[in-house]
Amino acid sequence: MKPTLLSTLILSVLATFAHAGEATQSTAAPKAAVAAAAPGAPISGIDIQYIDSSVRPQDDFFTYLNGKWLKTAEIPADKSSWGTFLKLRDDTQPQLLGIIEAAQKDPSKKAGTDVQKIGDLYASFMNEARVERLGTRPLAGELQRIRSLKDKKGLPDLIAHLSKIGVATPYGLRVGQDARASTRYATYVGQGGLGMPDRDYYLKLDDKRMLEARTRYEAHVATVLGLAGEKNAAAQAKAIVDFETALARVQWTKVENRDPVKRYNKMSVSELAALTPGYDWNAALAAAGVGNKLDYIIVAQPSYLTGFNKAVADTDLATLKSYFEWHLLREYSPYLSKAFVDANFAFYGTALTGTTENRPRWKIGVSTVEGALGEALGRQYVAKYFPAERKARMEELVKNVTAAYAQSIDTLDWMTPATKKEAQAKLAKFTPKVGYPNKWRDYSKLTIRADDLVGNVKRAAEFGYNRNITKLGKPIDREEWGMTPQTVNAYYSSSMNEIVFPASILQPPFFDMRADDAVNYGAIGAVIGHEIGHGFDDKGSQSDGDGNLRDWWTKEDRAAFQARADMLVKQYSAYSPIPGYHVNGELTLGENIGDNSGLAIAYKAYKISLKGQPAPVIDGLTGDQRFFMGFGQVWRSKMREAQQIVQVKTDPHSPGQFRANGTVMNHPAFYEAFGVKEGDKMYLAPKDRVTIW
Repeated sequence: MKPTLLSTLILSVLATFAHAGEATQSTAAPKAAVAAAAPGAPISGIDIQYIDSSVRPQDDFFTYLNGKWLKTAEIPADKSSWGTFLKLRDDTQPQLLGIIEAAQKDPSKKAGTDVQKIGDLYASFMNEARVERLGTRPLAGELQRIRSLKDKKGLPDLIAHLSKIGVATPYGLRVGQDARASTRYATYVGQGGLGMPDRDYYLKLDDKRMLEARTRYEAHVATVLGLAGEKNAAAQAKAIVDFETALARVQWTKVENRDPVKRYNKMSVSELAALTPGYDWNAALAAAGVGNKLDYIIVAQPSYLTGFNKAVADTDLATLKSYFEWHLLREYSPYLSKAFVDANFAFYGTALTGTTENRPRWKIGVSTVEGALGEALGRQYVAKYFPAERKARMEELVKNVTAAYAQSIDTLDWMTPATKKEAQAKLAKFTPKVGYPNKWRDYSKLTIRADDLVGNVKRAAEFGYNRNITKLGKPIDREEWGMTPQTVNAYYSSSMNEIVFPASILQPPFFDMRADDAVNYGAIGAVIGHEIGHGFDDKGSQSDGDGNLRDWWTKEDRAAFQARADMLVKQYSAYSPIPGYHVNGELTLGENIGDNSGLAIAYKAYKISLKGQPAPVIDGLTGDQRFFMGFGQVWRSKMREAQQIVQVKTDPHSPGQFRANGTVMNHPAFYEAFGVKEGDKMYLAPKDRVTIW
């Protein structure tokens, strides 16, 4: 998934419900004449100051709820989009800066401690004069390594080395849980190596925006190579883009990559070598650090590796060297002189996403520290900004939503008892993680120096790479987190069968300690349900409670599930955020199922929490209205057009307005809460509404 002030709503809002017929208290809008809440009484948690009374919730719930914000909010110049997630993220930055600056000033800090590393890494980034003076000299050794490549036999070693220091290469190696044997780690290899967001940017040249992006990308490659001293930069750039286009042609699409069974291809090293005649995988795996530990490898896209091998064979050595030089410079441009920083932003910021200004250097510096020392920074963040009572209340919500999921599975009318039993067994094995890890990451082997920015970034990348690779052959680390505590997001891991909620998302409007339960169940409750829902979406449902890819469905139940999923694909494929670009219902299916089931289950959990008692009316809003409004306001967002294109091409999440409207339109309780009737724009006939879990 990855991202409040109380005010009084004017009486004119009541007019927005006129079409609802004989509105009762449950379908009325908030009233102005609402008695003030008693001191200490729960607040609604709804940003009613953003409600647009000119829009009927029965016609466009998202705009009704967020309309005044949409009309007045400006996307910051250094952002490609803006909304609840990004505002929380932006609000967290000064807090992290305070921690970093305190680390710099700490008189008791010792060499080798996390405090020293946090302060010195930030200092190395903020020393602009030194960075400017050095130019590309910190990369001289890496550039020489690439330029001295004598023949293509040296490619496996070069690719392994560049991967270790964080540079994109045509394929990537990683160690992760074996998807069919989750108690052990395995080595995976998969496609990569493009400099633009998706293969469509290379191949869909009948789309003028894709063609323009490709043209500007080639010019950008030439600019950066020229800054590095290359004399034939324009010709090299064209050849590089041609090579990347050859890779793009054989890459699997993002929809194809969503299939976990097709992406699991277990092979011996000799079988892997047969895919790429002439390419020395023994050398590649040895250089990558896994050669002596490997008894098999899991290939994500076998046909891509064959295509990659042909593209390499068809491309001259000089172009391949230019390609690797380009990707080295691309990765390290943010840490070089201003000319590189500005060129990098001009393409990846302005040309691709429409952003008009780069972020202030201090914010990029904070992000650099987070990227290298995320948990070291996060440990201090939670100590200062994450109270224990917030964690406890969140854990209670997780229990309640999980219990509601169990009840819901038992009442499904489309699933047989045999599959229900398997689903319950998986749900019972879910592991929730809230706030921060029980065991913090050890950074003792990472060296950070205050006078060596590029070296710091390289060593941090190598540290992360080696930390991953050395898992091979060891027991599974079930305490590990895939996000830092200061990340405004949440996730589900199918191999771990765990749901994880970092501390930073547990703030309003997602989670409000002052608010009545309704908004919290609608907001963070739906996020909890969403992450559980990933365990039962079209991908996650192919793994069992132990994290293994295993078909635990009857044929009939899988067909019934797929029929409902197909309906969601059709619904979301009809949505178009900008003319000519539609949401990809197949790409976004997993997230849409997560939203659909998450909201449905959170609503059931909310009802259970009331224990048969009526919900209070707060700000003229019933409990059910506050529940759905709590859900709708977390998707408050707006996006620059160029970034919107990037999202529909690459992001498995639907745009915010469709996550709000598309989700509530499928839930009967929303119709009752807001008096939605046939003829309203938010109306779907009962036969067209999708309920899966």
